[in-house]
This record gives sequence, C-alpha cells and structure tokens, in this order.
Amino acid sequence: MTTDLLLQTAIDAAQAAGGFLRANFGRPLTVDENLVHDIKLELDKRTQALIESIILDRHPTHAIYGEEGVTGDQSSEYQWIIDPIDGTVNFFYSIPHFAVSIALRRAGEIIIGVIYDPMRDEMWSVKEGHPALLNGQAISVSPRKDLAECTASVGVAKSLQTINKGIPLFEKMLRSVKKCRMMGSASLDIAYVACGRLDAYIEGTISLWDVAAGLLLVKQAGGKVELTPHETLEEKYSIIASSGKINLPLE
Repeated sequence: MTTDLLLQTAIDAAQAAGGFLRANFGRPLTVDENLVHDIKLELDKRTQALIESIILDRHPTHAIYGEEGVTGDQSSEYQWIIDPIDGTVNFFYSIPHFAVSIALRRAGEIIIGVIYDPMRDEMWSVKEGHPALLNGQAISVSPRKDLAECTASVGVAKSLQTINKGIPLFEKMLRSVKKCRMMGSASLDIAYVACGRLDAYIEGTISLWDVAAGLLLVKQAGGKVELTPHETLEEKYSIIASSGKINLPLE
C-alpha cells in the first residue's frame, strides 16, 4: 500500500467533510452538549461518520481514533486520527475559522497528515519523507529570528484550570512578540506555523486528534514540535510548535 494512495484517501475524506460543513455553515444546529467553555454538536458525529465511511470503504482493516469515537481494532498497524470539526465553537457561532484534521499513524509513527479549511479552500497535506504542501505548493516555516517581529498563538483549552494556566503564558507571549493570537482551532494554528503565518503555537492541554496531522506538517516544513504527555490527564498533551529559529519565553 503506497503512501500516495493513503494520502489521497485523507484528502478525499477531508474534502468531502469540508463540503458537508460548508453546506451546514450558518444553519440551525443541534447541540448535544452545551458545556461551560465548549459545545458538542450533533454535526460533529455526522461529519466523523462521513470521514470514516470513506476511509473504511477503501481500507476496511484500518482503525479509527477520533474525537467522536473509535472504530476497529486499535492495535491495527494503521490507525487514522480524526478531528471532524476542529473549532466547533467557532463553527457554532458562524465564525469561519475551523478545519477538518486527518492523520494516519502506522506502527505508532505518523506518516500522513491533512488539514483542510473548507471556508478558505486551503488544504495542507504531507506524507512521510516529503515536503509539506499547501494547495499543492511546498511550504516552509517562518525565517524570522527576532522574537519581537514574530506572531504566536496560545491555546487555553476548555476548563477553568487550563484557562488559569494559559492566561499567564498568553500575557508573557503578548509582551514578547509582535502579536499574540487565540483563534480557536488548534489544527489551523499548527498548520499556520508550518506555512510561516505563525512563528509559534503553544497549548498546555490538547488532544492528539487536534494536532496529529500538524505534527508531521511542521516537521517536514523545517520546524520543531515538542509534544509532551500531560502529567495527570490521560491521552492529553502539551505542545510547543515553532519555526525552531526563536527562543520562546516559556519559563
């Protein structure tokens, strides 16, 4: 099975999901859970089901590990890591900044990554050992070395604890870089690092499906990613993704 075929599967699934989301953007939505700092939509589940159907139709022995549930034998050599709507709160409030994120892990290593912004029709894609692409064109991380000329995004996740931990970091970054952002879609944050729009993306508590595709994108675009398992929360991580050319004021 070639990585070209696997990458095409990811691209086709992301485009199908993106078209589905565009068609539903700005329409009345069914809310499954309305949490203090988060929203779960019925549309998240339908979007993941669409992605799963495309992947498993072509690769029936593969496993799915997604935000909206798992399918298949998770010990399979091939495991697809899916976030059907990364930026659900943005989507709910008709803010056109969200993405579909699909990665493929083989024997524990990510070999395929796709992030699709359906509202701007921007498709980031990468396969192991090859350049990272944006709409088919090779990309690279920012060449900026002066922190004062850089842009950064800081995420704070969804709980009061992560917010309280993230705000001091946001303030520190705000005082150090040209501009600091908090945009609400981790996958787009890390994709923006890969193509040089952002110099860094930092978040203290994140799920793998939010950033899996972006890990390989940043690496193949010449950047640096530190993904560290969370000290107390299972299947959560902290992440620092950057161009690798700047010293971030994290201490």
